[in-house]
Amino acid sequence: MNEELKKEIEKRRTFAIISHPDAGKTTLTEKLLLFGGAIHVAGAVKSNKIKKTATSDWMEIEKQRGISVATSVMGFDYDGYKINILDTPGHQDFAEDTFRTLTAVDSVIIVVDVAKGVETQTRRLMEVCRMRNTPVIIFVNKLDREGRDPFDILDELENELKIKVVPLTWPINIGAKFKGVYNLYEHGLDLFTPSKQTISERVEIDDVNNPLVDELVGEADAKKLREDIELIDGVYPEFDVNEYLEGKVAPVFFGSALNTFGVKELLNCFVKIAPSPKPIEAEERRVDPQEESFSGFVFKIHANMDPNHRSCIAFVKICSGKFERNVGYKHVRSDKVMKFAAPTAFMAQKKSIVDEAYPGDIVGIPDTGNFKIGDTLTSGESIHFKGLPSFSPEMFKYIENADPMKAKQLDKGIKQLMDEGVAQLFTNQFNGRKIIGTVGQLQFEVIQYRLLHEYGAQCRWEPLSMYKACWIESDDKEALEAFKKRKHQFMATDKEGRDVFMADSNYVLQMAQNDFPKIRFHFTSEF
Repeated sequence: MNEELKKEIEKRRTFAIISHPDAGKTTLTEKLLLFGGAIHVAGAVKSNKIKKTATSDWMEIEKQRGISVATSVMGFDYDGYKINILDTPGHQDFAEDTFRTLTAVDSVIIVVDVAKGVETQTRRLMEVCRMRNTPVIIFVNKLDREGRDPFDILDELENELKIKVVPLTWPINIGAKFKGVYNLYEHGLDLFTPSKQTISERVEIDDVNNPLVDELVGEADAKKLREDIELIDGVYPEFDVNEYLEGKVAPVFFGSALNTFGVKELLNCFVKIAPSPKPIEAEERRVDPQEESFSGFVFKIHANMDPNHRSCIAFVKICSGKFERNVGYKHVRSDKVMKFAAPTAFMAQKKSIVDEAYPGDIVGIPDTGNFKIGDTLTSGESIHFKGLPSFSPEMFKYIENADPMKAKQLDKGIKQLMDEGVAQLFTNQFNGRKIIGTVGQLQFEVIQYRLLHEYGAQCRWEPLSMYKACWIESDDKEALEAFKKRKHQFMATDKEGRDVFMADSNYVLQMAQNDFPKIRFHFTSEF
């Protein structure tokens, strides 16, 4: 067992921050980077006077709409730990990108708005965490605004996210009267001063009954705080790290990311309790991060990270062993050996070339069309990591070229953006027209915008009323041919050339399933 490898793995904390749009996820990411010394001034993202945009939202359309649509990866060092944050798109049209990102992390921080509580998107993402037993920490944000009673929020978290919770910090009032939080985990009082740049002051107290508390927050609030804490002790079990690591209990922190309040407490506790990289199930066997031989998988592909160079980057999550620059690794799907001269690590938009990386790290590899989402790289063994789904789209449109002189650019742009997994491309076998399928309307806007700004290609959309795209297969060749013949107007192929049946209504789909019992219909492309 290699000691150096073991030490590097134990230092790693790779996690995603997930939330509903507007809960303050990007702001929290920024503040964590601030503590890591990775950035030196927090960008006032929403303010119109200051045009500093958040470090993690670097795609133009995101800056304009104030939402994150691409997952960005940021790494920094803090207190002897190497932290990798994957900031995920909160917008539901990009849920698929977020689901894939969750396959590449060891734990998750969920941000919840104190006024709005748990919203639909958060619930869906929590289901993915539950499926994988991913440990979760909850940060209740925006305490400096009027919101709901903290006990109500805790009840809602338990009911909606179906997980036990334990508060590790507790707010003293909220909204205009917000005075700070009491830290149940470290026994300290953090006093709130509204400011976006400074860090709150910390007063160490051994016990909440200390008379100093009355002095600092006033008698009435001190009394309420003591009552609350007595209630918490009565209702919530003591925090057990192992239960958290098994995904059974979620610690809860309260704060205000915009005012950099409660964020350091979250980070300090996080680096102590969050898991370092864990073994990952591959189809063939279980892969332990401490194995000597290297393995990793591509969980995301991003076109045009740098608009001056038409390049794609494949994001590789390292699962075991040590990754080294210029060493030949096997690309399992194509069975070729590849060397990477310029693998990069990310600090939002700044990239730096890395010579080595360890399990838990995310490495960007320049891609000229060799990679697909879900590809595995190894030191030689043929293994396949599983569970990177693409979902059946819910909205469909024909994509047409609006500028005949730019047909080549359009084709290239569509191909690269589809490899990125932004949406799915189907070609109608009846008339050869290209159909784009997405999970939400916003993706069409993003595709159009990026085709124009990154490829110089103009497209226009034409409406198409379509209910579902179903991948079909059958062990009976004749039945498959008969089906394709009868439904030839509704048959398409995906970009891998697989048969897809485009059903224009639920009724048509059910009829087809009844009339052709030998055909299997799949609603995700993994089967």
